[in-house]
Amino acid sequence: MDDLLDKLPEMDLMRSEKMTLVQLIIPVESAHRSVTYLGELGLLQFRDLNADKSPFQRTFATQVKRCGEMSRKLRFFKDQIDKAGLRCLPRRHELEPDIELGDLERKLADHEHEVLEMNSNSEKLRQTYNELLGFKIVLQKASGFLVSSNAHAIGDETELRESTYSNNGFIESSSLLEQEMKPEPLNQSGLRFISGIINKDKLLRFERMLFRATRGNMLFNQTPSDEEIMDPSTSEMVEKIVFVVFFSGEQARTKILKICEAFGANCYSVPEDTTKQRQLTREVLSRLSDLEATLDAGTRHWNNALNAVGYSLTKWVTTVRREKAVYDTLNMLNFDVTKKCLVGEGWCPTFAKTQIHEVLQRATSDSNSQVGVIFHVMHAVESPPTYFRTNKLTNAFQEIIDAYGVARYQEANPAVYSVVTYPFLFAVMFGDWGHGLCLLLGALYLLARERKLSKQKLGSFMEMLFGGRYVILLMALFSIYCGLIYNEFFSVPFHIFGGSAYKCRDTTCSDAYTAGLVKYRDPYPFGVDPSWRGSRSELPYLNSLKMKMSILLGIAQMNLGLILSFFNARFFGSSLDIRYQFIPQMIFLNSLFGYLSLLIIIRWCTGSQADLYHVMIYMFLSPTEELGENELFWGQRPLQILLLLMAFIAVPWMLFPKPFALRKIHMERFQGRTYGLLGTSEEDLDVEPDSARSHQGEEFNISEIFVHQLIHSIEFVLGSVSNTASYLRLWALSLAHSELSTVFYEKVLLLAWGYENILIRLIGVVVFAFATAFILLMMETLSAFLHALRLHWVEFMGKFFHGDGYKFVPFSFALLSDDNE
Repeated sequence: MDDLLDKLPEMDLMRSEKMTLVQLIIPVESAHRSVTYLGELGLLQFRDLNADKSPFQRTFATQVKRCGEMSRKLRFFKDQIDKAGLRCLPRRHELEPDIELGDLERKLADHEHEVLEMNSNSEKLRQTYNELLGFKIVLQKASGFLVSSNAHAIGDETELRESTYSNNGFIESSSLLEQEMKPEPLNQSGLRFISGIINKDKLLRFERMLFRATRGNMLFNQTPSDEEIMDPSTSEMVEKIVFVVFFSGEQARTKILKICEAFGANCYSVPEDTTKQRQLTREVLSRLSDLEATLDAGTRHWNNALNAVGYSLTKWVTTVRREKAVYDTLNMLNFDVTKKCLVGEGWCPTFAKTQIHEVLQRATSDSNSQVGVIFHVMHAVESPPTYFRTNKLTNAFQEIIDAYGVARYQEANPAVYSVVTYPFLFAVMFGDWGHGLCLLLGALYLLARERKLSKQKLGSFMEMLFGGRYVILLMALFSIYCGLIYNEFFSVPFHIFGGSAYKCRDTTCSDAYTAGLVKYRDPYPFGVDPSWRGSRSELPYLNSLKMKMSILLGIAQMNLGLILSFFNARFFGSSLDIRYQFIPQMIFLNSLFGYLSLLIIIRWCTGSQADLYHVMIYMFLSPTEELGENELFWGQRPLQILLLLMAFIAVPWMLFPKPFALRKIHMERFQGRTYGLLGTSEEDLDVEPDSARSHQGEEFNISEIFVHQLIHSIEFVLGSVSNTASYLRLWALSLAHSELSTVFYEKVLLLAWGYENILIRLIGVVVFAFATAFILLMMETLSAFLHALRLHWVEFMGKFFHGDGYKFVPFSFALLSDDNE
């Protein structure tokens, strides 16, 4: 048997790549170039030899900090370009030479200083422009209130006086706001006013505060401005309200000014004289025109400066990101005692050793180093990382398996089998070739736009769909296949492969389905006969078919899991696991549920009416009792007794021998009966947690091993029952999907189509389409997807998969993302 197994070809996809622990001794002058070339190759995972040091204590912390500062500046430029709405494409007709990190740092500092200075000047100009624009609006709107107040004035005490200008040089003054807010030389007993402009969202609170502060001794007038003003801080247009507050007394004036300042309202002094108002308006308009021209020129200069940065921004971001990754990797290396070489360790696939060696030789040559890089293999004590080479098709299935746990080093990989079993089990629950065609169209759309979508930044949901496009494709193809077996197209059967094998007993059965159907020709060649649809025995027939099929598929997949556990044990050289775990588990599972599967197949082949429920129940309750009409084959009763005894024997076989065998091996190894070299092979790196080799350096505790084996045995015995029952979800979800499709077709589409009204028919078609799309194609797809996931993670992988490894994450520039900046 061993010779036969040895002749089998190696399953490259089934196990992870063989890994090698290597050591690099790199001269300082070629260290940066060597690590850069290794990043371009992307096949070496460095080990952190400075894990006990903080990031600030490492050798190249200064360079990492410089790269981080440059990344901040580049993000600042990107935000500024996005804010300006520019689309700067990199120059393709010019191949820009590679820039040194120091030159790039100086260039970025100059550009940042220039952009910050322009932003500061622009903000000041915009603030001045907003003040003048607000003043212009107040001059236009407040004059109406002043004319109205003059018309109702009584006596000289109520005359409004010019209150804010103490000289004639207002426009030429250095600060417009200071001139506007100067105290007014008015009569202390006269009626006075303050005018200004405020954001609309603050108006109600502003008016309420004024009323409370003056105890109602004021008159508040307001009017909306005709144009919005840009907020310099947010660059958004804000709606403003012009207000005029009439009051009396210096104390009220002080309170009102403080409230205006607190609410961010801009106060302006409006002259009472109409002639002065027109003159002031002309001066403000002239100043506004000059500021607009200045702002436009500044915006053009700002855009030109950002365009100059934008043309090279992508390349600079890539350069800084790569340099930071290089220095982060160099920080994982140690200096040797001479301080002239850096020493690094890392994992690489065995097949990549030649490529790494060639890359290091090229780095030595390009850096003009007199000393080459020393590259040699080390002996590994810890378990290597797990690395599977995948393609676009297998990568999605590998990610599904890795979501449960990364495979232990060179452990059997469930993803190889999941490529077929996962979409097939999904299709068993989702079987409808009409719905499968809809999924197929969606998958083909993603595949047709694969090149374009792979370059775009997608949302989380769309990114998940695009990443699983090949999973969706296979699920759609298997759904079409299972749908043809079930003979369901949106729940409607078709005579695709010929005529039905059944006909009505009389002329009334096609309408009432009371007399049943009789078989008059050979069976339907492929799938379910369409005549079962709508017959009185449809549900019992499909229930029986799908339930028994679910059990057969479940037992087959669980047996596959146990067989993979055998190959795992054989690969790692654990004969104890084969003798005391694999063999009794196979006996127990197949003595009970394998026998049930055999009965199902015999019953299908012979057409027997035996009650399998009765057979399995009384196999335990009364194994010696005659089976009578439930007997399917000669010698069934003695076989059942034999299988029952084997199942009972298998339980202590799993429980007792292995702990004592482990104890015996431990005693022989550590108490002087036999001595041997400590294991140095790769098999010693990956051992079962309860094997003898895992207890070489620790005290052997047989009670702990026994409890572990007890838990494992009980879990398998109970799990065999529960896992078999768990596969009945295939039957339940398939039946639910079929019945939902039937309800939507008969109770929505056909019911609406029975009316002559075209509107009712249209509504019926729309409701049927939405129900199909959102319930059957989205909710049911997600439900079947998750149930198939559960069957693989628990029922299948639980038989052999440990999932306690860690991924191979090489230092590669291709794997860098925005998070690495």
